[in-house]
Amino acid sequence: MTLSQVKHLSFVVCMVGLFNQNASAQTTPKYSNEFLSIGVGARSFGMANSVVASVDDVTAGYWNPSGLVKQKEKLQVSFMHSNYFSGLANYDFLGISTLVSEKSTLSFSMVRFGVDNIPNTLDLIRNGQINYDRVTSFSAVDYGFFVSYAQKALKNGLSFGGSAKVVHRQAGDFASSWGFGIDMSSRYESQNDWTFAIMARDITTTFNAWNYNFSPAEEEIFLQTNNEIPQNSLELTLPKFIFGVAKKMNLSERFNLLAEVNLDVNTDGKRNTLLKSDLISGDPHLGLECGYRDMVFLRAGVGNIQQQMDFNFSNQWTFMPNIGVGIKFKQIVLDYALSDIGDQSAAQYSHVFSVRASIDPKR
Repeated sequence: MTLSQVKHLSFVVCMVGLFNQNASAQTTPKYSNEFLSIGVGARSFGMANSVVASVDDVTAGYWNPSGLVKQKEKLQVSFMHSNYFSGLANYDFLGISTLVSEKSTLSFSMVRFGVDNIPNTLDLIRNGQINYDRVTSFSAVDYGFFVSYAQKALKNGLSFGGSAKVVHRQAGDFASSWGFGIDMSSRYESQNDWTFAIMARDITTTFNAWNYNFSPAEEEIFLQTNNEIPQNSLELTLPKFIFGVAKKMNLSERFNLLAEVNLDVNTDGKRNTLLKSDLISGDPHLGLECGYRDMVFLRAGVGNIQQQMDFNFSNQWTFMPNIGVGIKFKQIVLDYALSDIGDQSAAQYSHVFSVRASIDPKR
């Protein structure tokens, strides 16, 4: 490897990693906009994201818009923060919802997943001289913006909802994309405390239009390292369906228990999930929530069931267990979750914090 190639190595590794997914999207649109599948709210993380049927607050704008009709206060605001890979990546959520009428609710949500301060060593060495002052930095950031609306149906216990979302992805000044998609959902709550829900994400197929901007010197880096120069392209996100069933039970006057099972069905081909075929893949997960006087909540969940190959080249099943706790004091709710306890899966554990505040002038 020549000196010219060495001095650009870290820059190239980063660029190839950022754009490789998009280069393959033209033939196999798999894992597109996957950052929008991580989830929002520490309550959901504590229950292994098994909340599609039971969600009833501002986070329903992300999970299941039809659940927004369960909001009782005039206004709700929620914020969540988490980090991944020992703080390398930051993941944040901000949502606000308001009652439009007795039968309808509107919400606005934003999701941000970003890796900041990535070194750009392109100009580290110039004319054989090393100068660290010429090292700059950039961020690779993904944004999702949601406008959600929910409406109660004429039939008691039935509601419908939908979201229009805009996706913006940015990798410094090198690449950016804009996308648009539609989510639809419905929810039915029976009189015996059973709840059924379905969430259809990217129901119309979400399109991301990528635009790349490289100087001649940057294009030369890709050629020297035998990599293709990314071209302006279109990335597709195929529909995903989430089915949920939840049951709430009163254990005593002070304690209640909520159990929910969800099934994620992806239509982008075979994935490493428990249920899989050449066309679709199914990923089941389970969550439990025990509440005390509607003030203190303990949560647990199991999901991300996969097969992994060990050092003996034999396959074994892994899963991700999660736990969480929540505290409600008047109009403030604080939630915390710890994912992958016991290191049962390849994913590293993460701490997730979220807060929700409700405002109701009538109260």
